[in-house]
Amino acid sequence: MEETTPAPPRRAATLFVVVTVVLDMMAVGIVIPVWPKLIQSVAGGGMDRTALIYGVFASIFAAMQFLAAPIQGAMSDRFGRRPVILASNFGVGANYLVLALAPNLAWLLVARMLSGAFAASISTSYAYLADVNPPEKRAAAYGLLGGALGLGIAIGPAVGGLAGNFSAQAPFFVAAALSLANGL
Repeated sequence: MEETTPAPPRRAATLFVVVTVVLDMMAVGIVIPVWPKLIQSVAGGGMDRTALIYGVFASIFAAMQFLAAPIQGAMSDRFGRRPVILASNFGVGANYLVLALAPNLAWLLVARMLSGAFAASISTSYAYLADVNPPEKRAAAYGLLGGALGLGIAIGPAVGGLAGNFSAQAPFFVAAALSLANGL
């Protein structure tokens, strides 16, 4: 039996994944400061109602990520990592536009569910890094990806807070632009 040697690490592929994750997490973080303001502007009511809806939306987003991650993983096994990550970028970007333009709470709820499903690309990103890095380099690549997650989520809320000065919808438009640019 002939032993095959793994392909050398593809720095461009690793960079693609890291930049993608930074931009994804920035988009997630950008909308955090204004979610309550957007919910209140669409649904009305006091802060207790807004807090309840915000909590439900956060749980729904996480549940959808949990459900969609294995599906995206299977799709990435079949169609390739990059196409699934790119489809996720475009899906999330389009979804941020729907969130920005949502006329009522039902639209926000459905859009948040879809956002969670499309945002499940982190597991695909880890798989992509495993594909393009030899075993002895994977821990470093995973560390880089962890740093990208942290960097994006650290920068995003500051950008969202600034954009939120214009309107509750402005950060969603910024997040959409980042996600769609990321896909391009």
